[in-house]
Amino acid sequence: MEPVEQTQSSAKKVVKLLIAGLVAIFICYFAFNKITHALTYESTDNAQLESNAVPVLSRVSGYINDFKLLDYQQVRKGDTLVVIDDSEYVLAVKQAEADLLAAKADLSSAESQIPTIGSDQDVASAGISVEEVTLKQAKRDVGRDETLFKEGSITQRQYERSQSAYQTAVQMLASSKSKLKQAGTQKGNANALIQRAKANISAREIALKKAKLNLSYTRIIAPSAGKLGKTNLKSGQYVQGGQQLFNLVSNDNYWIVANFKETQIEHMKVGQLVDIVIDGYPDHKITGTLSGFSDATGAKFSLLPPDNSTGNFVKVTQRVPVTIQINDAGALKGILKAGLSAAIDVKVK
Repeated sequence: MEPVEQTQSSAKKVVKLLIAGLVAIFICYFAFNKITHALTYESTDNAQLESNAVPVLSRVSGYINDFKLLDYQQVRKGDTLVVIDDSEYVLAVKQAEADLLAAKADLSSAESQIPTIGSDQDVASAGISVEEVTLKQAKRDVGRDETLFKEGSITQRQYERSQSAYQTAVQMLASSKSKLKQAGTQKGNANALIQRAKANISAREIALKKAKLNLSYTRIIAPSAGKLGKTNLKSGQYVQGGQQLFNLVSNDNYWIVANFKETQIEHMKVGQLVDIVIDGYPDHKITGTLSGFSDATGAKFSLLPPDNSTGNFVKVTQRVPVTIQINDAGALKGILKAGLSAAIDVKVK
C-alpha cells in the first residue's frame, strides 16, 4: 500500500507544481503585458464623446403656428423646424412698401420743381439783361437832358421826366436781380428737398429689407443635419425673440475630449495613434488620432479656479484636456452619441 500512496502523493505534488507554474506563467504574462502597455501607452478613462450642439433660437416674437416634430427626431439641413404666425410681419412688409412708395412720390414732387425754378431763373436773367440796357439808355438820356436843361433847350418837365425814367430803370434792374436771387434760393431749397427725399427713400428701403428679413425669420430652418434635443414646444405657444427653443445635435462630426494627468503628457504628440473603447459599445474596435492639446488645465476653465497663492496650498495633479479625432467616424454614426464615456490608450512609443 505504501508505494501506491507514495505514487498518489507524488502525482498530487506534480499537479500542484504544474498549477503553480501555470499561475506563475499567467501572472508573469499578465505583468509583462501590463508593464509593456504602461511603457508603450498613456491611458485614461476620463474621456467623453463630443459633437456640435447648435442652439435653435427664435429671432422674432410670436405664436407658434405649426410644430409637429418629435423629441430626438432626425432632421436634414434646410428642413423647416418651427413656423411662427406671420400675420403682423406680413402687414409690416406692406406698410414698409407703402412708406417706400410715398418717399418716391416725395422725390418726384421735389424734382418736378426744378424745371419751373429753372424757367424763373431764365426769365429773371433775361430781364436783367434788358433792364441793364434800359438803365444805360436812361443814364445817357439823363446826362444829355441835364446839359440841354442848363442851356435852356428843354423844359424842366422834360428833364424831370428823364430823371424819373432813370430811377425807374434802376428799380427795375434791382427787382430783376432780386427775382434771380430768389430763384437761386428756391433751387437750393428744391435740391435740399431732393437730397432729403433720396435719404428718406434709402431709409425706407432699409426698413423694407428689415421687415422682409423679420418675415423670413418666422420660418425657423435647420442650420445643419442632426437630431433634435428635448423640445417642450406646442402649436399656439408664444415665444420671445432670442429665446432658445431646443438644441440640434449635429451628427456630421464627432471627436473625443480626454483629460490626461499632467504627468502623462510628456511623450504625447499630435498625430499619435489612439485606441478607443466606448463604455456603451466595448466590443467595437475604434481607433483615432491625437489632434490637439489645450493650452490650459481643466481647473483653469472652472467657475472658481484654485488660487495657489494662499497659505493652504495642497499640490493636486492637474488634468490637461486633449482632443482626439475618430478614424472613419462616418461608419460609426449609429453608435456615436455625444456625452458617452470612453477609455483612451495613446501609443507614445
